[in-house]
Amino acid sequence: MASLKEVRTRIASVKSTQQITSAMKMVAASKLRKAQNAIIQMRPYAAKLQELLRDISASLDSSDDNSVFSSQRIPDKVLLIPITSNRGLCGAFNANIIKATNVLIDEKYAEQHKAGNLSLITIGRKASEFYGKRKFNVLSVEDDIFGNLSFNNVAEIANRVMEMFANGEIDRVELIYNQFKNAATQILVTEQFLPIEPIEQENGDGKHENIDYIFEPNEQEIVVDLIPKSLRTQFYKAILDSNASEHGARMTAMHQATDNATELLRELNLVYNKARQASITNEILEIVSGAEALKG
Repeated sequence: MASLKEVRTRIASVKSTQQITSAMKMVAASKLRKAQNAIIQMRPYAAKLQELLRDISASLDSSDDNSVFSSQRIPDKVLLIPITSNRGLCGAFNANIIKATNVLIDEKYAEQHKAGNLSLITIGRKASEFYGKRKFNVLSVEDDIFGNLSFNNVAEIANRVMEMFANGEIDRVELIYNQFKNAATQILVTEQFLPIEPIEQENGDGKHENIDYIFEPNEQEIVVDLIPKSLRTQFYKAILDSNASEHGARMTAMHQATDNATELLRELNLVYNKARQASITNEILEIVSGAEALKG
């Protein structure tokens, strides 16, 4: 059995850890509230804008210059954008993103990777550290985006990606991120960012339903402005989803860690009381034995 001093040292250590995890849980909960409000407010607008984008891009002539972002090409050159966090202590949040990215590389884009035509833009320090230490073509590292998270900062990255696609430097772009569902649940998403995939809408009879739009001032001007704006919005939504998911995952992980520390303290206190009782019993036996020896 461990000595009383060793048990006391362990109890003090676990109490200190419990205080840290409890504080981190409260900080994550505070940040989650703000991040959750941001993504909930963004989703209806982003979803409707994406629906309009897909409908309009599907109606455009493939030879039209304005439909460059919906141009379906053989994916000889691929860009993957894994979105992780800058810090750990959030469960399997980052590990799931890296694992899903590796699966894409090894299974879906193995030929492109072997030919040297697979590139990455890493968002979040965890992805940057992982792929930076390995033989991957990392075009840029965007670790500071979460320090000053705003639409304009995110739009700069989206604009660079769109320009690369328009210039033919890449043929396909995929985002890998965690979609926020609630504080305890994050959904791993692999989403094609470019080219835009036209959505197929069906009516109740299973037939394709064409939606007619009235364009003012005209279709061309609307498309020139709408498609890039929608793409920037979708990219920003993915970042907001990942940000909210990170705080939710960290709050859940710290909550579990605090509960584990509480349970461990209960067990250690039981061990300490047993050791203390055994020590007191031994002292009593020594006193009684000494008294009996003096009588003899």
